[in-house]
Amino acid sequence: MIRTTVPTSVRKGTALLGIAGLFVLAGCSGNADAEAPADNSSTPDAGSSSSSGGDSTGTYADGTYTAEGSYQTPETVEQISVTLTLADGVVTDVEVTGDPQAPESKQYQGQFIDGIDEQVDGKALDDLNVSRVAGSSLTSGGFNKAVEAIKEQAAA
Repeated sequence: MIRTTVPTSVRKGTALLGIAGLFVLAGCSGNADAEAPADNSSTPDAGSSSSSGGDSTGTYADGTYTAEGSYQTPETVEQISVTLTLADGVVTDVEVTGDPQAPESKQYQGQFIDGIDEQVDGKALDDLNVSRVAGSSLTSGGFNKAVEAIKEQAAA
């Protein structure tokens, strides 16, 4: 039996080269996929999105609506309450309250609550889909679930 040893620097270099190659290939694939739908959808959807946006804003009754949303953290399942005020399908006021179970959730919910106004005030209800607000990404999942429930409540 013959045993050869490959120097650590060669192994690390090969591994880094392989990873870099994967990123290059993934980047090429993502750009090609992103360009094709954008080109195909930009012409037909440009008119339909504006008309559906007009239709969708007219389909919600004005008023104030409240819904609960939940999301999973590494420690527990958290709940938030979302209250949206709508006028002509546009959010005119937002209030989010939470009752965090985990200490870390208190911090993230607080950051989310402090930054959510900027993300949703003045936007059409159909355009709401937040992903990260003031460094809080998990709370957004609960918020988006509550918004879906509010859409159902407000549908005229």
